Amino acid sequence: MKPVALIRSLVYLAIFSAVSANAQCPAPVFASGLRAPTKVIFSPKDNLLVAEQGTATPNTGRISIIDPNSGAVRTLLRGLPSALNLIGAEPAPSGPDGLAMRGRTLYVTIGSGNATLPGPVPGSEKPNPHPASRLFSSVLEVHFSAELEMNTSGFRLGPEDRAALARGETLTLGDGPGGSLTVRLVTNFPDYVAAPRPDFPENVVSSNPFGVVVRDGSLFVVDASLNLIADVNANSGASSTLVHFASVPNTLQTGPPTVQPVPDSIRFFGNDLLVPYLTGFPFGFGAASVQLVDLPGGDYHPLISGLTSAIDVLPLDSRTNAASQFLVLEFGGAGLSQPGRLLRFAFPKGRGTVISGCLITPTSMALDECSNALFITEIGTGNLIRLQL
Repeated sequence: MKPVALIRSLVYLAIFSAVSANAQCPAPVFASGLRAPTKVIFSPKDNLLVAEQGTATPNTGRISIIDPNSGAVRTLLRGLPSALNLIGAEPAPSGPDGLAMRGRTLYVTIGSGNATLPGPVPGSEKPNPHPASRLFSSVLEVHFSAELEMNTSGFRLGPEDRAALARGETLTLGDGPGGSLTVRLVTNFPDYVAAPRPDFPENVVSSNPFGVVVRDGSLFVVDASLNLIADVNANSGASSTLVHFASVPNTLQTGPPTVQPVPDSIRFFGNDLLVPYLTGFPFGFGAASVQLVDLPGGDYHPLISGLTSAIDVLPLDSRTNAASQFLVLEFGGAGLSQPGRLLRFAFPKGRGTVISGCLITPTSMALDECSNALFITEIGTGNLIRLQL
């Protein structure tokens, strides 16, 4: 199965296999009704910002603002590029899926959408001549004031707005309390790369930007399908590959000897980067890990090993590279037959302690360091979970 389809296809498997186990220890729901929420971060005003991939209707992706005290949900921006992705076992929305904020500027990665279609042989892909948007596999920049964040009832991108963005125009939306919101296209990655097969020479592999961090003038974007980190100039949009991750050994007796790493999140760790591997089927125990990526060179090595389907990592002190504790989020247990888990790792011991084993398709987490409240998105349920550490 192609990496681009792994998370979306396995959402359904993980939900059905995890619900019965989860019923014995339900995780506390803080907000619900979100549209395939994939990433959550805190804004400078201490609101939660959530990237939602949308519904079955094209171009229903959105960014929501959630009050971390009451759980009240407001829309910041809707009408973002999204579509049902048909690659994999089950169609599922693909749209906004990564967030990073610097000052009052928010960077949003847009996933693969329906830029490709299933090819004529199993596991193959072909370009879609009529995708729902020209902005799939891109990074958008959204700028808004603190006053607007606290008071807005939301802005909407229409078809003409998305077309203007694709042409490189900067949009200015609204002029109400707090002023206007501006949106521009930072970079538009190729929707796919050629990957010829003997049984289908026209085969392609779609790209899938799935996470982003920002520092100074650089964006580091992790691609869960092409298994790489792109280094993007936040002003010009110029992009280069920082690192391409190699395949990892399959820890089970069944399946291929190696599997795709599927890097699916990215965090700063001092001056370096942390990237968790989801890995590909059959999701054997120990195949997944958290990789430490050295900047600026791009060399990488395991920091935390022995994981299964790791999907996010959070150093509890990210200001230096000497943090002694890390939170790791796992999408599901071995073979995804169990609920997702939140683990705490304390070094130098290095053994993980389970904080919660009751999460259904968790994808991202954000920590309120003042209250020690941890917020976790669940893509399959549409819930935002709140755990007290």
